[in-house]
Amino acid sequence: MPKISLLKKSTEIFLATFIIMAFWYILALFIKNNMLPTPWEAVREFFSIFRSTLWVHFYISTYRVVVSIMLSLLAAVPLGLVLGREEWLDRYVSPVVYLVYPIPKIVFLPIVFLLFGLDDLPKIFMIGIIVFFQILVTTRDASKGVPVQNIYSMTSLGASRWQIYYHVIWPACLPKIITSLRVSLGTAIAVLFFVESFATSEGLGYFIMDSWNTASYAQMFAGIIGMSVLGLILYVILDFIEAKLCRWQYL
Repeated sequence: MPKISLLKKSTEIFLATFIIMAFWYILALFIKNNMLPTPWEAVREFFSIFRSTLWVHFYISTYRVVVSIMLSLLAAVPLGLVLGREEWLDRYVSPVVYLVYPIPKIVFLPIVFLLFGLDDLPKIFMIGIIVFFQILVTTRDASKGVPVQNIYSMTSLGASRWQIYYHVIWPACLPKIITSLRVSLGTAIAVLFFVESFATSEGLGYFIMDSWNTASYAQMFAGIIGMSVLGLILYVILDFIEAKLCRWQYL
């Protein structure tokens, strides 16, 4: 990513943070309740407890989100690319996707805990299965939208089916796949908070709920800041990856 883009991105993040902090401060002054500390109190608490306790929860939540998204990506992208181009397979698989996709998967959380226990696996599975369908549907639609003329051009040059997927369909779908990842990141972090609120003693979701239960509101908002920072880091990394893999979009 060009330096000017990095500078622009940093400026945008700073301005957005300033606006949120200003609104938060005004709201805290208006409400005047200990349940809503000022942003400065929450930020001070965040830096105060990060090295001692919060970093462990931050690390564990990062691990769960990254692993679940990576597994979903590895499973959903190849399947979506194939479904978009192979009509005979899409004819049988799509009805299953249409039936399962609208179901709120989070309702199966008790069953997932029962089957996989209470460690990281059920949480990763729960996040992953939700994100999987978001990436799958977007990738499939993107693959269907690849102009047939591009494929005919490669076929006329003697390209194999694998070469067509690698050199035509994959690059054409990549920007939309990254867009689906952006949407999935927000969903993954939201689901992360939910799954970490039950039957666990680790993660930012647990830390936030535990602080709320003990009326430690500054710590609770420190945990919320930690979850926001986690999302910000992942979004910035995704922007960097997009700039590297989709350079033609920045010309």
